[in-house]
Amino acid sequence: MLRIHNTLTREKEVFSSIEPGHVRMYVCGMTVYDYCHLGHARVLVVFDMVARWLRASEYRVTYVRNITDIDDKIIRRAQENGESIHVLTGRYIGFMNEDAAALGVLPPDHEPRATEYVEAMQSLISRLENKGLAYVAASRDVCYAVRKFPGYGKLSGKSLDDLRAGERVEVASDKQDPLDFVLWKHAKAEEPAEARWPSPWGEGRPGWHIECSAMSSQLLGEHFDIHGGGQDLQFPHHENEIAQSEGACGHDHGRFVNYWMHNGFVRVDNEKMSKSLGNFFTIREVLKQYDAEVVRFFILRAHYRSPLNYSDAHLDDARNALTRLYTALKGYRGAAAVDWDEPHAQRFKAALDDDFGTPEAMAVLFDLATAINRGETALAGQLKGLAGVLGLLQRDAVDFLQAAPAGGPDGDAI
Repeated sequence: MLRIHNTLTREKEVFSSIEPGHVRMYVCGMTVYDYCHLGHARVLVVFDMVARWLRASEYRVTYVRNITDIDDKIIRRAQENGESIHVLTGRYIGFMNEDAAALGVLPPDHEPRATEYVEAMQSLISRLENKGLAYVAASRDVCYAVRKFPGYGKLSGKSLDDLRAGERVEVASDKQDPLDFVLWKHAKAEEPAEARWPSPWGEGRPGWHIECSAMSSQLLGEHFDIHGGGQDLQFPHHENEIAQSEGACGHDHGRFVNYWMHNGFVRVDNEKMSKSLGNFFTIREVLKQYDAEVVRFFILRAHYRSPLNYSDAHLDDARNALTRLYTALKGYRGAAAVDWDEPHAQRFKAALDDDFGTPEAMAVLFDLATAINRGETALAGQLKGLAGVLGLLQRDAVDFLQAAPAGGPDGDAI
């Protein structure tokens, strides 16, 4: 019986899908103006693991992970480079997909781009305006009236008076409240034509938050099972999604998402890894030094909600640990096979059913490796099969053990 820690209730809850046997999951993806860093890698790998386990648990999964391809930073970078937004975002989407594939991340079922859903965003904004939850400021931006939504703050667990607008919230000149956030940004004279769309409120483009409300409802419906993302998105982004989606759609059941999941930060020297702090490492930089499967192992050996502390020493340790597992499979040429009635498999299942407890699941893999090294070679298929649920140990063991430390002979993993 799967239990998930729900950020909304701050408790582990027994998972029950809205539609029996079918899980609908939305995860906030990347803003594509630069290379992905290890913080992005954690989101990619963690929710790939979640989707894999749901499928291994015999659910049909519809997994949506969006792409933000219009944003202030994207516009600025394209102008700095002297290129079109479309060319810039297309290039970095390609890099992102290469990085994800290197890390063993399976493609989501849908990967919508924000620019493809502007009409749906405008429709959602109009619904909010008709309900008195949105207004046009003197700046001609359309803003959400936060204090008119009674449930605002329930995800972050703070009162309205305690909250402050997040760093990505556009400031309008005459907001009714400092916490009000922009739904539609009026076009600025210096912005290119490709960054503006016609609308009932004049030419402009959508705010960041409305993108995910529109894309998720279009692809998964107005009520779905799981919404995930990094911990930094809990406020304001996900809080604002709730306000938008529940404000526009009502929801007699009380929620537009049943289970909210947030993975912990990647940290360097006890600070969150981020581009704004300048302490980030791109996936590509790391893959020049470490095999991509080592990086995936490093991410999954920590519980998804815990901080993940990055260092060369921790990655070296992950490489050594993964080497021990592959060594146990060195002479095995058979297929991966899981007998879920076998004791190790039962422990593995119990670990992942307890809020995706990968540290405990990894411990089972090492117990299997120990047993194989002691002569219980019949367990090799079990080790390979259980590890495969996590996207690990699917290469030929000899190939892994003989490989260069980096992803290829020239040191470039991509």
